[in-house]
Amino acid sequence: LNLMEFDQELDPNTPMGILRGIKFGTESYHVLFKRLCSYAGLHCVVIKGYSKSAGYQPGMRFDGGRFRNTWNAVYLGGSWRFVQCNWGARHLVNARDVPQAGGSGRSIGHSESLRYEYDDHYFMTDPEEFIFEFFPSQCEWQLLKRPLSRQQFEELPFVRSLFFHYKLSFADPGLQAIVPADQTGAATVAVNMSPDCTRSLIFHYNLRFYDTDQAEYNRVSLKRFVMQSTVGHSAVFRVHTPCRGDFLLDIFANAVSPGDYLTGQPMKFKSICKFKVVCAELNVIMVPLPECSSGEWGPAKAFRLFGMIPLSHEDAIINAGPELDIRFRMAKPLAEFVATLRKNYIDQRKLERCVSTSVRGDVVTFHLLFPDEGQYGLDIYTREQRTNSGSSTSNNHAGVDHADRALLTHCCKYLINTKP
Repeated sequence: LNLMEFDQELDPNTPMGILRGIKFGTESYHVLFKRLCSYAGLHCVVIKGYSKSAGYQPGMRFDGGRFRNTWNAVYLGGSWRFVQCNWGARHLVNARDVPQAGGSGRSIGHSESLRYEYDDHYFMTDPEEFIFEFFPSQCEWQLLKRPLSRQQFEELPFVRSLFFHYKLSFADPGLQAIVPADQTGAATVAVNMSPDCTRSLIFHYNLRFYDTDQAEYNRVSLKRFVMQSTVGHSAVFRVHTPCRGDFLLDIFANAVSPGDYLTGQPMKFKSICKFKVVCAELNVIMVPLPECSSGEWGPAKAFRLFGMIPLSHEDAIINAGPELDIRFRMAKPLAEFVATLRKNYIDQRKLERCVSTSVRGDVVTFHLLFPDEGQYGLDIYTREQRTNSGSSTSNNHAGVDHADRALLTHCCKYLINTKP
């Protein structure tokens, strides 16, 4: 539309005249959609109200003219459905908050751009989903049996269209946009997945201070104060704030097959929900998690990517003595294992001899001998065994290194607390 040229004498009631009006701000997509519906013999109305649009953060209040928006409702098949033409065709991308996998997961920039991309969630949306982002000035146009007040709308979790596209839900049905942390700084958000999505969905997160772009505390990434793990069919994010204050937790997701993941190519994630985490009082000193590879903790990732079945430890957190054996059964041949032990303030090279690996049949065992008590992180890497033809045993076309071997890929990590 921005590239189109229009005659100044166009009739405003013609299709080209309406497009010209949209370009110069005298018409809107919502009015155009209503006219198109009338030509098709469909009942359509234009609705005004508030929306959780660009610039909105969880916990904000709606007052004045900020976050005003307009959308449509159309009557089809005996019921009203919502349409938001603008959001269904384009969206604002804030690059600062979008992580990429395959690296450190850090932000990729500080600019915003308008991206034209079709999103069918905003066409014929059910009222029960639409209310999470849009609040009409006239409550009857919520189309809900029990309309919400504006305060209740503000308290709803801040979710995006992908949350519904992936058929996600919250383990706590009473979860609100503002999540209070307890006196230890702990707060938890758990996202439920359907069984079909558990094998393909990969999650990521960012944590930063709420009122600034600052994502570090005492030169340590705030991401190291969040523990992400998979428990059953839930992605669980446990936050332990390092200090009092307000924080912004942004959760991302992407549906990726194991084969795509193992190519080693960077993956882009999109935000599915955001929360304001508030720590009003802190009675303990929180230390960051060991500086392991980014992403989730626990063996679920190893099973998704490589079919590694945990035999000894199914939870992400292990309590152990001076020695520990972690065992997996391999559902398919794997060519190599590398295990790296990490501990805060300890040179990683000093821990290299503390881990050994052995394989007997289809069982791989990681033997750990801890030099002293404390909290450790264990990263485990592996690669798929290739056939003589050079192809992967799972035919996933994974990338190869200079020796024509499958990429060595991070498969899982554990948090280990040791005592004598």
